[in-house]
Amino acid sequence: MSKHFVKRGSFAVAALALAVSSAVAHAGNDKERVIIQFKPGSQANVEKAVTRAGGNKHVDLAKFDAMAVSVPAAALNGLRNNPNIVLVEEDSPRQLLSSQYEPGTPYGIAQVQADLVSDAGAGSRKVCIIDSGYDLGHPDLQTSGVTGRFDSGSGNWYTDENGHGTHVAGTIAALANGDGVIGVLPNANLNLHIVKVFSASGWSYSSSLIAAADQCATEGAQVINMSLGGSRANRTEERAFRQLNDAGVLSIAAAGNDGNTRHSYPASYDAVVSVAAIDSTETIAAFSQQTDQVELAGPGVAVLSSVPRGTGEKVAVTVAGAGYDANGMDGSARTEATGNLTDCGIGDQACAGASGAVCLIERGAISFTEKVQACEAGGGVGAIVYNNEPGPLLGTLGEYSASIPAVGISDTDGAALLSQLGASTTVSVVDSDWAFFDGTSMATPHVAGVAALVWSHHTSCTNNDIRAALQASAKDLGAAGRDNAYGFGLVQTKAAVDYLTANGCGGSGGDTGGDTGGDKPGKGGGKGGPKK
Repeated sequence: MSKHFVKRGSFAVAALALAVSSAVAHAGNDKERVIIQFKPGSQANVEKAVTRAGGNKHVDLAKFDAMAVSVPAAALNGLRNNPNIVLVEEDSPRQLLSSQYEPGTPYGIAQVQADLVSDAGAGSRKVCIIDSGYDLGHPDLQTSGVTGRFDSGSGNWYTDENGHGTHVAGTIAALANGDGVIGVLPNANLNLHIVKVFSASGWSYSSSLIAAADQCATEGAQVINMSLGGSRANRTEERAFRQLNDAGVLSIAAAGNDGNTRHSYPASYDAVVSVAAIDSTETIAAFSQQTDQVELAGPGVAVLSSVPRGTGEKVAVTVAGAGYDANGMDGSARTEATGNLTDCGIGDQACAGASGAVCLIERGAISFTEKVQACEAGGGVGAIVYNNEPGPLLGTLGEYSASIPAVGISDTDGAALLSQLGASTTVSVVDSDWAFFDGTSMATPHVAGVAALVWSHHTSCTNNDIRAALQASAKDLGAAGRDNAYGFGLVQTKAAVDYLTANGCGGSGGDTGGDTGGDKPGKGGGKGGPKK
């Protein structure tokens, strides 16, 4: 039976544009939120200057000789001229990079070859997920080997008011427990650290991201997953990720969802792996940004994964035993109903003969709400609205709450159902713990999970060795060689493990178990070559 999952209610994440108005950086009362870099040893003097200027500190980034503050706009020039201050720059917004649409193995797991490699040794690795939290206690997510810290701004790491972080975590590590989906590393061997920087609103700042990444390193993570981004570069942030890379941390981020050639950050820093999104046919997603910084591609279209319990939606339509793809309408009753299928035309009046039946209604002329109400008025138990133009139908009932399940289907399926009138039909719109999401946000955890899995088989390798191996072993897609859409290609787990087994860490000879070093992998150059 064909099933379709979507996310619903207050947890719905809108498709987030990366271009954020500079007004977002204002902290209220005409203050500007900025990052200040200061000379080593001068933090106390700079904090006093900020206080005198009427400002206040948000994030302490002492390890990077910086801090995030809000100060009156009129005070900025004075701070820039302070001899203890090296740089004053905007604290750039950072946002989650996803949008939304039968439990089992998501297509992406086989696509990245994760099903061909054991994760028995994954206990040697830790992945840090910087996101919106983690639904601890979800039936498909591990509870052991997961850590996090309380944050006064975003709250408890083990709750997820947005849903994005739980979806990302499921792609990396959903359990092979016969319930729901499985992740890249499905046997609860991987260690996870959760840093919650996003609340339900789904956006934060560069300074918070820097502090989060530093926490990941402090907690011993080898891989950082960042399914997030923003359209503006930040020099303090860039320096922080360069330092983390030099310290042996592999940082991986979403390339962006604007479907253009504009860079997104932190993905477009040289020290960070930028991940593009492809679909189940290995075709680049229309929304995936294409830049000279894109390095690898991962599955990112209609990715099924975990969401906070009860916040997903499972939609199913079955007619005469055959399943049809459907989308639940916002405002639909959350229930299941069965009846014979009856034709209600365009639903512009109470549907005669619909008592106890499922109404089949064509789109057009009046609102979806009126069509569903016409079905209800005729005694119908469920409503199926089919498109009058090519493609699936995504509908909403506005402020109306229906008493029956209401779904939309494609024009093609609608035409097919017109020949099935009278057949037993079931329409189901019910709560679920899983959902389909789209986005480079969904592609990124595939790559992060693969990186950790490959690294668990070659623990003597450095972060740069793993990065170079992922590039060299990627499945080339699009134009021959590296290109701006797919980067080096679709990340491949077994191919990368085999590459390191054959070539060793550093790219020469067999794996002796002690090789490290080698050229730092670059973006846009030869596979595994030095940065330019």
